[in-house]
Amino acid sequence: MNTIGIYEGYKSPLSTRYASKEMQFLFSDQHKFATWRQLWVWLAKAEQSLGLDINDEQIAEMQAQVNDIDFEAAAAEERLTRHDVMAHVHIFATQCPRAAPIIHLGATSCYVGDNTDLLIMRDAIDILLPRIALIVCRLKDFALKFKSQPTLGFTHLQPAQLTTVGKRACLWIQDLLMDERALRRCREDLRCRGVKGTTGTQASFLQLFNGDDEKVKQLDLLVSKLSGFDKSYSVTGQTYSRKVDVEVIGAISSLGTSIHKICSDLRLLASRKEVEEPFESTQIGSSAMPYKRNPMRSERCCALARHLITLFSNAANTHATQWLERTLDDSANRRLTLSEAFLAADAALLTFLNISQGLVVYPKVIERHIAQELPFMSTENIIMAMVKAGGDRQICHEKIRILSQEAGAQVKQHGKDNDLVDRVRKDPYFEPILHKLDEILDAQTFTGRASAQVDDFVNEEVDPILEIYKESLKTIENVQLNI
Repeated sequence: MNTIGIYEGYKSPLSTRYASKEMQFLFSDQHKFATWRQLWVWLAKAEQSLGLDINDEQIAEMQAQVNDIDFEAAAAEERLTRHDVMAHVHIFATQCPRAAPIIHLGATSCYVGDNTDLLIMRDAIDILLPRIALIVCRLKDFALKFKSQPTLGFTHLQPAQLTTVGKRACLWIQDLLMDERALRRCREDLRCRGVKGTTGTQASFLQLFNGDDEKVKQLDLLVSKLSGFDKSYSVTGQTYSRKVDVEVIGAISSLGTSIHKICSDLRLLASRKEVEEPFESTQIGSSAMPYKRNPMRSERCCALARHLITLFSNAANTHATQWLERTLDDSANRRLTLSEAFLAADAALLTFLNISQGLVVYPKVIERHIAQELPFMSTENIIMAMVKAGGDRQICHEKIRILSQEAGAQVKQHGKDNDLVDRVRKDPYFEPILHKLDEILDAQTFTGRASAQVDDFVNEEVDPILEIYKESLKTIENVQLNI
């Protein structure tokens, strides 16, 4: 191919721009077909150990050629056979002439196809889980640092009772912990498809072992253990149930909803100039407006997350339409859905990790926004203080109501600052509590148990999960990403 030609074909942005090299490798042709070959080696080893006529030289010959794949020859063979598995069986056999008679012995295409998919999903989840844990770890540090920083809470996207910056971060962490739990459960529940034959009855293997039911069961278990699984699915059709894909893609899609929600929050906070994602000194926010600091990382996370969310429909519909023991309309769809789900999740988590490592908080801006709203929120406290000082609640309520409306008009009709506190200070009626007014208006007194909730949540919910990833976090704790 010439130099111009390499730019004339489609390339997935997941591989050219977003996903990590390690995740890309898992879904590469090299890894896929080398895994096929390794599965044929494991099958031969298991069959040999149970008495079939397979010798060590044949297995050694196969093992030596596992990674040496002639892709051009395999592609040419597939054009002739119109069958990807048989094309690779033929090419592997030419490389391993002594082992040729026993390659793929008793197996069906799904032996390599399905088991490879399960192995790849297992290893891909093992990449995602520590990334989630590291993000949780970073957000935990952020939550603890700002656990007592008051900030406006919002309901209906309207200012509501105060919370703290750290408490809000705990809401984000809680969602991610649910995603970690769902993905970890998927990882723990994954099994090997094992050796089940054409429609899952193991008939071909029963013939190989002359009707020895126990040996067929042992073969299934041996291949599963060689593959790194403790057990296989007890029953399958031609494929493992595509319900497995629904569970895995469902967990990944759910992760997408969390990433989208959190990064949407960050985009809203960036608009208010209260919290910002990292912004490099040479970064350009806008080609037309040099002053802008667009939340491009959070936007990218949202974009990738939306794609993740849509993929669940593909997995669900594929499972729903698998007639009887299997139909082949799952194949093309799964080639897209499984790879894109993991690659997009990987890309979103890498970008989100970069965000979590450098979030910037602007307390003065937050305090200014609180000052605009807190006087209105403090009216009940002012009333209660006046009642304690001997005032009449109804009279006080009417006084505050009138002053609040006047202050509200200053804000909404004239675009001025909220001057309710000044109006209270100037009204002789409130003289008995003026010495306590600063205390009454202290934002810290409006955040309830937010700070304590952060400590409790971290100790009871976050730290026990991070303990699971203690070792893996040590190896990646110094990850610095330039995204």
